[in-house]
Amino acid sequence: MKQQKDMGRKLFGTDGVRGLANAFPMTPEIAMKIGMAAGRIFTRGEHRHRVVIGKDTRLSGYMIESALVAGFTAVGMDVFLFGPLPSPAVAMLTRSLRADLGVMISASHNAYHDNGIKLFGPDGQKLSDAREHEIEVLMATGLEEGLVEAAKIGRAKRIDDSQARYIEFAKRTFPRNLRLEGLRVVIDCANGAAYRVAPAALWELGAETIALGVEPNGFNINLECGSTAPEAMCRKVREVRADFGIALDGDADRVVMADENGRILDGDQILALIARSWSKSRQLKGGGVVGTVMSNIGLERYLKSLELTLARAPVGDRYVIEEMKKGGFNVGGEQSGHVIYLRDQVAGDGLTAALLLCAALHDRPLSQAASVLRRYPQVVRNVPVGSKELTPAVLASVERLNGELAGRGRVLVRPSGTEPLVRILVEARDEAVAREGCATIASVVESELG
Repeated sequence: MKQQKDMGRKLFGTDGVRGLANAFPMTPEIAMKIGMAAGRIFTRGEHRHRVVIGKDTRLSGYMIESALVAGFTAVGMDVFLFGPLPSPAVAMLTRSLRADLGVMISASHNAYHDNGIKLFGPDGQKLSDAREHEIEVLMATGLEEGLVEAAKIGRAKRIDDSQARYIEFAKRTFPRNLRLEGLRVVIDCANGAAYRVAPAALWELGAETIALGVEPNGFNINLECGSTAPEAMCRKVREVRADFGIALDGDADRVVMADENGRILDGDQILALIARSWSKSRQLKGGGVVGTVMSNIGLERYLKSLELTLARAPVGDRYVIEEMKKGGFNVGGEQSGHVIYLRDQVAGDGLTAALLLCAALHDRPLSQAASVLRRYPQVVRNVPVGSKELTPAVLASVERLNGELAGRGRVLVRPSGTEPLVRILVEARDEAVAREGCATIASVVESELG
């Protein structure tokens, strides 16, 4: 009865399926059923169907990988296994190897005890909400009839050159006439999926590379390192007098950077610098960039000063891509560090975003380039909740504060797509005002939903 009840819950959130490893929904049984359902949906035609699977370095990745292989092969799909590899590499190789489906096993920036499953279609893009719903419906209505006869069961094999393929792909996003020679770069790989490929790519482009977070043990992914904890990277930049630092997250689809003084740049600042450079060189399409509802007002105002626009999408890189396609934009991203260059990419890619920014610097120090953007103070708070349904009282408090901040800031309250949290963002010219407003909204959310 418990399993039947669990299957009535929504599996897919903002970025695939995610949760505590070995607890619903991240159990081997659910992973196998996802493989069976997704395999059936993407098995069309008479050709031999294939799925590619990559993962980060979490201990539970072995368990989830084996369960997915069982599910996919049971419905007749051949499986190509990459081992540890960034999410954007899986997206790229899904297309390159003409696979019917791609899978990344990762909980991104979460701690080791969580894990997740992200699915990519044949075009390398994350599945739509409708496709994910279709998979959930099939899982709930029975999968027995999809099992193939013994002679048609799929095969599984390891692909040895997947890391080399991605390194070459990443290097191709950097202009051929430029090199990183003479630059000292700190790269923090979060003990995650890029621990081999990111330092190798930077070294092959000529940089003197100092690598952190490259000793994964199954438990230390994102632990006091990477894009969510960039302090170690910043200290190392100052210690070795590096030109800049790069910090990736566990699956390397997002990045934060540090200038030569160890000061952090987020995704908004990276977008601003790329937009400025590309606008001057007429590479920029769509008349601006795509951000999200979380993007800083400072980015919007800076782009306006360049006669460029900021189109806002819901949080999630697949929604950014949808907005980019709709408006004809070729670059977009999230404040958290997902940056997408639509010519070469179909997913956020932390390493190539850093390389695009390097190319946009034109030999200026990163601190000098980044100084052009005046960011509004943002105060963010994640409130644990029992229900993510925003009540009239919560909505009224948000509307009231937005009215008080009109023209001088804004409030955003949204339920998390992956965790039992309500995320609150208050932005204002004065940080004290933002803090006070955030505390007020948080109190209402805790009272109503906690």
